[in-house]
Amino acid sequence: MNIRVGNAPVSFGIFGPEFCETRQLPFGEVLDMIEEAGYEGTELGPYGYLPADPARLAEEIGRRKLALGSSFVPVRLSDPEILAQAREDALKVGRLLRTQNVEEVIVADAGDDERAKTAGRSPKGWSDAQWDAAVKTLEAVGKALFDELGMRIVVHHHAGTYFETAGEIERLLKMTNPDRINLLLDTGHCVYGGGDPLELMRRHASRIRYVHYKDIDKSKLDAVRAEKLDMKTAWLRGVFVPLGKGSVDFVALTRLLRDSRYSGWIIVEQDVVADDAGHMEPDPFRCARESRQYLRSLGFN
Repeated sequence: MNIRVGNAPVSFGIFGPEFCETRQLPFGEVLDMIEEAGYEGTELGPYGYLPADPARLAEEIGRRKLALGSSFVPVRLSDPEILAQAREDALKVGRLLRTQNVEEVIVADAGDDERAKTAGRSPKGWSDAQWDAAVKTLEAVGKALFDELGMRIVVHHHAGTYFETAGEIERLLKMTNPDRINLLLDTGHCVYGGGDPLELMRRHASRIRYVHYKDIDKSKLDAVRAEKLDMKTAWLRGVFVPLGKGSVDFVALTRLLRDSRYSGWIIVEQDVVADDAGHMEPDPFRCARESRQYLRSLGFN
């Protein structure tokens, strides 16, 4: 097994425009904090946040002794009119990632305002026709990435999108080809969407090719559901917490990953959104250090 642990810009409030775009912190400060907190790598973040020039990107992450994981590409999957654009967006990101020896591109549904409002509360889903369109888009993007770059897709089930619940995860895995399309397991978003990350791991270990370790405060999640809060408000409420402070059983999950001979990245994410004044609470750097210390207790030294 070769499991490496990293963190990601999203843990420092860096989102793309589809998900509460906030870029207050310069990328150098974020990379410095990820290094100082003791991680081996980072994700790219929204395209253009880290340098898009391959040589400069390699220099920035290399001088901090970091490696690069993958990058998140949001796509309106069920809209057939954007298929060509989705393919080009994924290839643009994939070409940059490939210069750093990355093998996967993270693709997620972009969702919409209505879905974000009902995240985690059995929201209305796609029609059969929309499912067919989403799979067609994924297959086209996956073929383009594989043919040009030898890369594969990992699909991110993400709260507030149309690929969120346990049933939606099951349906997508049944409809897609594991040779090119597999799954990113995000523990916090799995719980947010009403699922169980341990059960997902037991059922689909062979399809899980990338992992986000994210913990979630169950009492805050219950309040979010009871008050019918949208996704951004849930982020501002601090529903995601440092590893070991929430409800996810990472001891059992880590055992399952090792038993399955998982090899790849575990990326720590603690989604945090800056308020209108640019303040982030809790402090991202402190949380990153706490989560890294917890990972050491799991044997990730």
